[in-house]
Amino acid sequence: MQYRTLGRTGVQVSSLALGAMNFGEIGRTTQDEATAIVDAALEGGINIIDTADMYSGGESEEMVGKAIAGRRDDIVLATKASMPMGDERNHQGGSRRWLVTELDNSLRRLGVDHVDLYQIHRWDPSTSDEETLSALTDLQRAGKIRYFGSSTFPAYRLVQAQWAAREYHLSRYVTEQPSYSILQRGIETHVLPVTEQYGLGVLVWSPLASGWLSGAIREGQEITTSRSAFMPERFDTAVPSNRARLDAVERLAEVAGEAGLTMIQLALGFVTAHPAVTSALIGPRTPDHLHAQLAAADTVLSADVLDAIDTIVAPGTDLAAHEKYDTPPALLDPSLRRR
Repeated sequence: MQYRTLGRTGVQVSSLALGAMNFGEIGRTTQDEATAIVDAALEGGINIIDTADMYSGGESEEMVGKAIAGRRDDIVLATKASMPMGDERNHQGGSRRWLVTELDNSLRRLGVDHVDLYQIHRWDPSTSDEETLSALTDLQRAGKIRYFGSSTFPAYRLVQAQWAAREYHLSRYVTEQPSYSILQRGIETHVLPVTEQYGLGVLVWSPLASGWLSGAIREGQEITTSRSAFMPERFDTAVPSNRARLDAVERLAEVAGEAGLTMIQLALGFVTAHPAVTSALIGPRTPDHLHAQLAAADTVLSADVLDAIDTIVAPGTDLAAHEKYDTPPALLDPSLRRR
């Protein structure tokens, strides 16, 4: 396992991070399975675990808390907030009112008195940067969080938040957690240059592209991954973007085979090769999934392999641009584009 400094914090984290989104109802992972995954991850050298309040309605945080009991000090523990937690309209977002309340809820579910990294899960356009950053700064000073970061923010919002922190003399985001894979390289255009400029740690999610790069999806085979069961539109190969992904996967499989690598090694080795990336989040549902992904921990891709990947999916290109989560609201809501 490789270890890297998380931005400018001085904290050393593993190049693979354990994502706990599949713990609980979402991934149908039991507590025993979650604990076994955590055990194996720590034994394999992973020292950072990432979850969120909304994963299975808080169940993921509860499972993580039970799995790390008695060894919390050896783990860099991260969670997130701002996504809706129920139907109450104020149980979401980046307001002080909600973040102060929800952090306490997360700490209770996790069974800890602080988290190392508290992340705003999505940018909240209805809340000012000053409001959110001042609440996070106060929570940091209270000792409930050590650092805070953002997740899936557009590049211009990252810049704006850095400006607001300086303007109002507040602590700043020290990390960003974007989606990044061989098939979704759009963040190379704007987001990663910004994170490098401001010295942010980068924890990338979905490096296996929701299973497209797991090796389980190939031409001529029925797609039966767990993700395809509840998001079938993202795996329907009659859709042009999905067809493009499958064509890319076939070409990438040839590159991996010639290099003596699995598709997982190719995919994880690619994202962790970028100098702006600190860690790649893996989200195994079973211990077997974890072991297959841990096998990529020390994968270093040669320049020839990286060049071959660039010819299949050009730098800065998203093969499924409509699936991005950092699209400015005005591109999604016509009323915001019209007087």
